[in-house]
Amino acid sequence: MIRFVLDTSIFVNPDVRKKFGDNPTEAMKAFLDYAEKLFGKVEFYMPPGIYREVMHFIEEEEVSPELELYIIKKPPNVHDIKIPAFVVYELIEDIRRRVDKGLRVAEKAVRESVLDTENVDKIIQKLRRNYRKALREGILDSKEDFELILLAKELDGIIVSADVGILTWAEKMGIKWVDAFKFKEVLDELVEKFSSGKEAKLRK
Repeated sequence: MIRFVLDTSIFVNPDVRKKFGDNPTEAMKAFLDYAEKLFGKVEFYMPPGIYREVMHFIEEEEVSPELELYIIKKPPNVHDIKIPAFVVYELIEDIRRRVDKGLRVAEKAVRESVLDTENVDKIIQKLRRNYRKALREGILDSKEDFELILLAKELDGIIVSADVGILTWAEKMGIKWVDAFKFKEVLDELVEKFSSGKEAKLRK
């Protein structure tokens, strides 16, 4: 059984979502059509935290009850999953590097504001943008992201996400993943593969 563990970005990230639909609800409807065709051969999971995030953007009445049938909500078993010590070491080192980088970004902004007192507001906006990028881009920065990683590890599942931090740490932990930008193509291939299998059985 193929198991996919789904991230919010599939339905919310505009660049990813447009392959499925013009808005989160339409994207979910299109995804559920695939899930129906693959039912019994492929399972789709979401941790409860990710599920709640997705539902903030979706008109639930338009996708129920199919949503409940085809997406399995499951929290990771946080008490029994073992995390290699090197992952903690790498996470600590990564946070330390990011704090240092954030400090350099702040120092640069202070120097710019001293030299250009007329554009302090623009400098602050730039500081916020660069500081956020330095500290948050490419890192697991939420409990929901970590739950996604843990659930995929527990299920030996395949993470589907466009979040660089999630994919980076999935790779570090030996977890299979699919870039959400290519997920629709993967689903198309699976539908074709299983449909061809059915046809072959019928011919026999």
